[in-house]
Amino acid sequence: MKKKPNKDKNDLDTVVFSGMLKTPLPKLDDAEGIKVPQNLPVVVDSHVHLFPDELFASVWQWFDKYGWPIRYKISASEVIEFLLSKGIAHIVALHYAHKPGVARALNAHMSELCNRYSQITAMATVFPGEEDAAALLEEAFAQGLSGVKLHAHVQCFEMDSQAMHEIYRVCINNDKPLIMHVGREPKSPAYACDPYEICSADRVEHVIRAYPDLKVCVPHLGADEFDAYRRMIEVYDNLWLDTTMTLAGYLPGNWSPNLSAFRPDRIMYGSDFPNLPYAWDRELKQLGKLDLPEDLLTMILAKNAAEFYAITTKEL
Repeated sequence: MKKKPNKDKNDLDTVVFSGMLKTPLPKLDDAEGIKVPQNLPVVVDSHVHLFPDELFASVWQWFDKYGWPIRYKISASEVIEFLLSKGIAHIVALHYAHKPGVARALNAHMSELCNRYSQITAMATVFPGEEDAAALLEEAFAQGLSGVKLHAHVQCFEMDSQAMHEIYRVCINNDKPLIMHVGREPKSPAYACDPYEICSADRVEHVIRAYPDLKVCVPHLGADEFDAYRRMIEVYDNLWLDTTMTLAGYLPGNWSPNLSAFRPDRIMYGSDFPNLPYAWDRELKQLGKLDLPEDLLTMILAKNAAEFYAITTKEL
């Protein structure tokens, strides 16, 4: 059932984030905890990146030059083992194809990790518009992958293109969720396209309205159109957001979200690990300081991700 828009007067769209990556941001030397903070319930990290070693190295090189210094330069299996050792109960693993022709190998790498670790739910990827994109995704689902991750800033896709409509239909036909980085930030001159030209809350709304059976997650609370996305999750039952990197007090703008103002069953915690310039648990510590009700914390940290990604209670 659709819900009425929240009439909260706290309009967050006035915060300016435009071009936050004009120059690289600094590394933080904040202390990291040994375990998940004891005052938190079970934690599912719904935004963890896993790539083969060579591609991880390329990603980190890009971040070091254009984004921020990467604190945790470790392999995919080390990422999983690190987070599990810290008390993360389950990991949602994401990746993206940066060019045509690499998705099959990336998906095979993810599938192999799924076979080795029962504590991960892994997404497939594809480069929108590449040959046999639908077949590549069908193959990935058959290998055990549980959804699709795309990144508009890297892949430069138009959300209303024929290639994207093909992906929407494949996800619906297989009852798989779609995670799209289609918030406008972080914008960087190093990208091949301008995210402000191809990404907007209005474009996302057009997609979720046209495909009511398509489950979509927009990471980073839709940065920088926070208030628009806050309103949209009140109206559309097929839209979710994750909190990734918005709770750390790190990105320019010093925006501190009032999570209790968001629809509680549509927000998921995510870290962006290992591509972080600060301690792995920085945002978890911040969540623990917000004095949120226990039921809201449970939804943000595990329950909502379990619903969106079809993670069974037994797996948690």
